[in-house]
Amino acid sequence: MNLVVRHLGLQDYEPIWQAMQQFTDARDKNTEDEVWLVQHPRVFTLGKAGKQEHLLDTGDVPVIKVDRGGQVTYHAPGQIVVYILLDLNRLNIGVRELVTNLELAIIATLSEYSVTAEARRDAPGVYVEGRKIAALGLRVRRGYCFHGLALNVDMDLEPFARINPCGYEGLEVTQMADLVDNVNLDEVGQQLLSQLKQQLKYSELVDTVES
Repeated sequence: MNLVVRHLGLQDYEPIWQAMQQFTDARDKNTEDEVWLVQHPRVFTLGKAGKQEHLLDTGDVPVIKVDRGGQVTYHAPGQIVVYILLDLNRLNIGVRELVTNLELAIIATLSEYSVTAEARRDAPGVYVEGRKIAALGLRVRRGYCFHGLALNVDMDLEPFARINPCGYEGLEVTQMADLVDNVNLDEVGQQLLSQLKQQLKYSELVDTVES
């Protein structure tokens, strides 16, 4: 079973979100699963159950209300966003198992850089010494999932102080650049893809590059 990988570069959030919805609505049991690697210009996204009280002082950063689970998070260049467009029935896994697999892929990626990370049962995502380094948020429709994960690699973390990240007051965030010398965004992306392939048991990654 192949996994199609689309490298989308730097893209505005809303068109990619709309494309995910369209892909999910149009797909059927014969559609190959895909993952999309992308970076976004600065934006806060607020999940379906997101509360305005977690937006503290957003300033000039736009806020977009979206249809994923979870509360509020932040995207910006230097963060790897991976959208997970999978047929969960074909994979024979549920959402909880998928979340665990995504967390394990991130943890294994960080381990390759000698960074010890862990997941928390009470708060999905990945943490290094209590600081959040990766966020997860998913939506499932007709057994097909979309949205995905965001791994902080080498970005400006200041806007995280303008929100309660993922709805947790006082939650600190971190990034790979503060833990690893000379971290390379493309190399991290390839390592993360390799770990996702392994965790989700795909036979091969099929790469595409799009402008």
